Amino acid sequence: MSTYRDFAHRGSARATVLKTVGTKERRSHLSAPRVPTVGIDIGGTKVMAGVVDADGNILEKVRTETPDKSKSPKVVEDTIVELVLDLSDRHDVHAVGIGAAGWVDADRSKVLFAPHLAWRDEPLRDAIASRLVVPVMVDNDANTAAWAEWRFGAGRGEDHLVMITLGTGIGGAILEDGQVKRGKYGVAGEFGHMQVVPSGHRCPCGNRGCWEQYSSGNALVREARELAAADSPVAHYLLDRVKGNVSDITGPLITELAREGDAMCIELLQDIGQWLGIGIANLAAALDPSCFVIGGGVSAADDLLINPARDAFKRHLTGRGYRPEARIAKAQLGPEAGMVGAADLARLVARRFRRTNRRRVERYERYAQIYDQAASTIRNTRSTRTVD
Repeated sequence: MSTYRDFAHRGSARATVLKTVGTKERRSHLSAPRVPTVGIDIGGTKVMAGVVDADGNILEKVRTETPDKSKSPKVVEDTIVELVLDLSDRHDVHAVGIGAAGWVDADRSKVLFAPHLAWRDEPLRDAIASRLVVPVMVDNDANTAAWAEWRFGAGRGEDHLVMITLGTGIGGAILEDGQVKRGKYGVAGEFGHMQVVPSGHRCPCGNRGCWEQYSSGNALVREARELAAADSPVAHYLLDRVKGNVSDITGPLITELAREGDAMCIELLQDIGQWLGIGIANLAAALDPSCFVIGGGVSAADDLLINPARDAFKRHLTGRGYRPEARIAKAQLGPEAGMVGAADLARLVARRFRRTNRRRVERYERYAQIYDQAASTIRNTRSTRTVD
């Protein structure tokens, strides 16, 4: 299909840009058009795009590396547009949703700050929409992942859900009554920067003792590398696997060795899990959800991480024994959750886009009918005068 390219070359004036997706998301998604949309998941290392149907099924997926030499807004936007155009050649795409690893404003139009990209107050939605001539939705990647898990994954049926994404750091999202709670300025859910250890480890955010310094992929790798660099006897198997090169120690390798029974790696994941449970208990005291969904790359450790988290959660929960306990579940959609959620949220925009276009067509047809009637009257008048 060449529609997108054809329109794009005619200029951005024909692009329709919607300023809001709307707040009544729970009610809206039930009546959203069952049309294919594209979801984009942008991180510091990869850009993943996929065509997703109304049931959350991925019809096709493409992926590329985030540009290394220059992560300027224009270069990343070019990459996004190329992926969408590639998919649009084979699919009738009606809208595009983007999940960005960064802070997105309340209007979901600007990326206020992205830690791994050169986006500072970047008007991403309008920049992409003007080149694709379809409606575009932008949101934080944790919000889009949480929406996907609520719609299609581990959070189905839950009215109050909190998602924790464990990757390089910790991200998160809040859903209440089927609506993503983004906060007044759009940056709610930055759980990773709650202070859990006063004067603790320095965090890249500038503060000390942030939760993600104790329960994240970075924390896991840091602890393993420190033990390996100290030539600790408990790290001998890990050192053998990386042939003594400490910098080759990664989170997936630690998880792999833990599954193989390495005692140190198991203990490291237990430590990360215990800190995860403590943080979840704090969030339960503040938000009181019915379910916590744990996603992100570190969650691939499964019960090696989740079971210690559940134990710590029960030990540290305020009012334990006298209140219902939230369910803690591992995310089901894996690394595609953010992409699927972005596509599904974009479907809400597609509905409004279709309504707007339908009204324009109806208005055009009405004007055309009036014009035809007027032209017919003029012709009849002229014909009558000629006969006379």
